[in-house]
Amino acid sequence: MDVTYENTAQTVRTDKGVLRYHEAGDGPPLILLHGSGIGVNGWRNFGGNLSGLAEHFHCYILEFPGFGASDPIPGSHPVLTAVASVVRFMDALAVESAAMIGNSMGGVVGAMVALAHPARVDKLVTVGGVGTNIFSPGPSEGTRLLREFADNPSREALIRWLHCMVFDPKWVTDDLIAERWQAATQPAALQTLQAMYGSKAAALQQQSEAQSKVPPYWSMLHKVQCPTLLVWGADDRQCPLDMAQIPLRLIPDAELHVLSNCGHWVFLEAKQKFERISVEFLQR
Repeated sequence: MDVTYENTAQTVRTDKGVLRYHEAGDGPPLILLHGSGIGVNGWRNFGGNLSGLAEHFHCYILEFPGFGASDPIPGSHPVLTAVASVVRFMDALAVESAAMIGNSMGGVVGAMVALAHPARVDKLVTVGGVGTNIFSPGPSEGTRLLREFADNPSREALIRWLHCMVFDPKWVTDDLIAERWQAATQPAALQTLQAMYGSKAAALQQQSEAQSKVPPYWSMLHKVQCPTLLVWGADDRQCPLDMAQIPLRLIPDAELHVLSNCGHWVFLEAKQKFERISVEFLQR
């Protein structure tokens, strides 16, 4: 199926602003949830996978508020805003339930939707992100590089982070650097990145977590009711592989697929394998 940015782009108005998304294919609904990072959005994460997945599913790539495409919602943490936006999006399009694929932060968002609204998530595929560090240092190398960029944006800091996302440096092209730099310096996108990874935000989050009586989401993963596939790159330096142990142990119906010679961007570096594994799991 031939898909482009232009012929798949859609908008829907909700009570908290416009949500933008990309739509393609027929079949059971599949919502793709993008990650966080420098210059990220839904199309940049999953645009290259849309053609393959749309052969089997009615696909929606949702653009989270605050990342430069959908209308921003000030005053809330970007992850919580993203979780609420998934439910608003499904309500606006009258999608009662759907399978979901979430990359990194998108996997966390998908898991949180499954925890809060179990009837809305049929199956869940996560690409890194879900869980917490057990053996590896925290914050991870990738998170430290995100903080470096959030505190002092520069092309050099962007390039260091991009190289951290992949196993093979061939993926860090001049075009990718230029595209991400242009996107990352947009005010709304930079503000969202700083709210997630900046030093001040990190300090406030640590203080909030210390005072909060609400347990972290990953400690509640035993309540996820849907079958869940955890996909991980063996060489992930953003979300190291040991993070997978907690969701694999806690989620009642979970399985883990690890891809060698692959970093955090599994959907890019192992495109065909990722799509084949995901389709097989979702159609099972």
